[in-house]
Amino acid sequence: MKMRHEDRPLLSAGLVLGVGMGGFVDGIVFHQIFQLHNMLSARRPADTLTNLEINMVWDGLFHLLTWTVTLVGIGLLFRAARAPGVNWSARLLTGGMLAGWGLFNVVEGLIDHFLLGVHHVVERLGLSIWDYAFLASGVLLIILGLGLAGSGKAEAIR
Repeated sequence: MKMRHEDRPLLSAGLVLGVGMGGFVDGIVFHQIFQLHNMLSARRPADTLTNLEINMVWDGLFHLLTWTVTLVGIGLLFRAARAPGVNWSARLLTGGMLAGWGLFNVVEGLIDHFLLGVHHVVERLGLSIWDYAFLASGVLLIILGLGLAGSGKAEAIR
């Protein structure tokens, strides 16, 4: 996808918002609702109160980071709203957010699941098909997001 100058502010905001929102989905769904893993659960299994407390702190730091990234994305969106000549397209913004979510999944999956091995998608299974599916979902979200963002140029409003 070739990006034009007038697409950059909104696409950048969407990418950063997508990274933050993808992190929130991961933390809320996998860490809290389904309790499949915590940030350090491969290194600190949830089998003692101390390990639970340590994991809770690291999950909190993870959520603080995703909150900060989302705040930066909101700032970029505000800056884009004030910049002259920016293409305003729901497809461009949504596509950027999907691609950002995918970027989060790929980077977080590669670093935390494979490189550092601090947790896995389904911790009790260890490294499994679910870790590869998580990476694949990231790649798919990036492809879909960039495709949607590219199609949004035609409907852009200035």
